[in-house]
Amino acid sequence: MMTGLTIIIADDHPLFRGAMRHALASVGADTTIIEAGDFTAARQAAIDYPNADLMLLDLTMPGVSGLSGLVAFRAEFQSLPIMIVSGHDDHTTVRRALELGASGFLSKSAGLDEIREGIDTVIAGNIFTPPDFEAGSESEPEVAQLLLRLQTLTPQQLRVLGMLGEGLLNKQIAYELSVSEATIKAHVSAILLKLNVDSRTQAVIQLGKISAVAA
Repeated sequence: MMTGLTIIIADDHPLFRGAMRHALASVGADTTIIEAGDFTAARQAAIDYPNADLMLLDLTMPGVSGLSGLVAFRAEFQSLPIMIVSGHDDHTTVRRALELGASGFLSKSAGLDEIREGIDTVIAGNIFTPPDFEAGSESEPEVAQLLLRLQTLTPQQLRVLGMLGEGLLNKQIAYELSVSEATIKAHVSAILLKLNVDSRTQAVIQLGKISAVAA
């Protein structure tokens, strides 16, 4: 493993973050580890460390649902390699994570050697997948189209969509994002147009089709 790395561990379980930190230390990496326990903290870490070499991202953190967090990070931090680390390591979840721009996928059951191999592979600019992953399968046409539509949303629109999924009202989203309610209404209108739906409920349903994969 290369030395002098900066790695963000984004996971809501302190014990897992500690185990991952120990794993990185035990392979002799001179690595700066940044820990984040929820989506907001992970996003702030990516902002504070713009030259981070890698983010290890859990799929089920507070503030996001399933793969929607990956979508948001890929839109906002395009140069940051992201490797998903999850206990949901079925082929469908792995494939969709890669389709959404993940640089790799590491199962939470992975051993030390696999963790080291995965990080080395992604840092080198390659894609890492679990040993038994079959790369040849494709997404259903409907899901593939939805993935493309989600990728047209701006980072702010993705945050708004995620908050819609949490059931927040426009005025609550405006408060959380420190913008006007009119700005949120404009974002919602743009989201509906890009997702080709007629209501915020339908937009949340579309998000759920992706998020539910690993939720």
